[in-house]
Amino acid sequence: MTDASATRTNPAPGLVFDYQKLVNAAVWLFVLSGAISLVEPSPYDFASMIAIPLWFLGGFTLHRSFLLFAFLIISYTILGFLALIPCWSVADSAMYQYQSAYLTFTALFFALFAADRTVERAETILSGFTAGTLIAAVCGLLGYFDVAGLGETFSKWGRVSGTFKDPNVLGSYLILGVLYLSQNLMFARARHVATTVIMLATIVAADFLSFSRGSWGATIVSMALMASSAFATTRDAGLKRRITVSALVAITIGVLVILVLLSMESTRAFFLQRASVTQEYDEGSTGRFGNQLRSLPMLVERFWGFGPLRFRTIFDLEPHNSYIGAFANTGWLGGFLFVLIVGVTVFIGLRLMFRQSPFQRQAQVFFPVLLAFFFQAFQIDIDHWRHVLMLLGVVWGLEAARQKWEARQYREAGALRLAGD
Repeated sequence: MTDASATRTNPAPGLVFDYQKLVNAAVWLFVLSGAISLVEPSPYDFASMIAIPLWFLGGFTLHRSFLLFAFLIISYTILGFLALIPCWSVADSAMYQYQSAYLTFTALFFALFAADRTVERAETILSGFTAGTLIAAVCGLLGYFDVAGLGETFSKWGRVSGTFKDPNVLGSYLILGVLYLSQNLMFARARHVATTVIMLATIVAADFLSFSRGSWGATIVSMALMASSAFATTRDAGLKRRITVSALVAITIGVLVILVLLSMESTRAFFLQRASVTQEYDEGSTGRFGNQLRSLPMLVERFWGFGPLRFRTIFDLEPHNSYIGAFANTGWLGGFLFVLIVGVTVFIGLRLMFRQSPFQRQAQVFFPVLLAFFFQAFQIDIDHWRHVLMLLGVVWGLEAARQKWEARQYREAGALRLAGD
């Protein structure tokens, strides 16, 4: 064989450019940057201007389930703009609704992104998000213990706030990282168990020191749902034992971290204060719950609600309830549509968790956190949390992928039956 023919038969390896890896890297950084919310606009917003166009140029597919999601969430956003018309000249209200439109756009992106190459892309999102939770948690702990004078930057009101403006938002942000690391331990996917345990303990510590009662409850609910669904949908007895043991280990880690933190007198005193069912600002006719009750008859009389971000101009506080907030911001139609979006998402999310598919394990991390946020929405405003819209989009993307997979299974089964005939 001549040298020329050998070259034609075995060409020299060249530089291979994998565009999808570039897209995944950009989205990983996009998701990671959601950990930084101390400044507006956030690095998350700038990163979206890189990641989304890169993904778009690579092409995507539309599935009928995405069209339903797009119809629901875009309709909700349009109703917000209609409710804005009487107060269009109010800068805060207009900006709020523009931000709502942007967050709707990101939710649609995540739904389309997760619908293709689903397992790979879901892991990209989880990895980037968990890295972000670790950054936010470490910054929060540095602030709480006032390391290098960082107390004023990364803590507020004696609580860990980390890279967020509000300790309550930080506490809830950290939950997805807790679930992902716990699931990696359960299914032996952690490359370095000791490192994973340290990361988990760090994030749990920051979550606890946020002293957010809603975040504590959401963490417990989502962890319980994730572990129980993994156990219920696993047929292997050995894996069931591992899930049980890993869940007990995760609980032990959490309890030990909390006991160590409660050994400090100042932390213990603040914990006892925050652990009460209600706080001073919750009570009375002008407290959180009093405002919510007073707003209901007023909203019944106003078809278009108060308008975006106008609740606080009437009651001097935010509604601290996303369901009441939906009726206040977007009127009757928007409020009922918000409830419908939540209801349909809960239905598909539970189906994703308990019906066998290649995406079940990812759904058992994403959806429990989103469901916990839907419960948390009764006591805090979650409608502008970037990570909530991300989770919402990802869950619908997983559903699109599951439906495509089931349709493919059905076609293949039909082809086999025909071949047998």
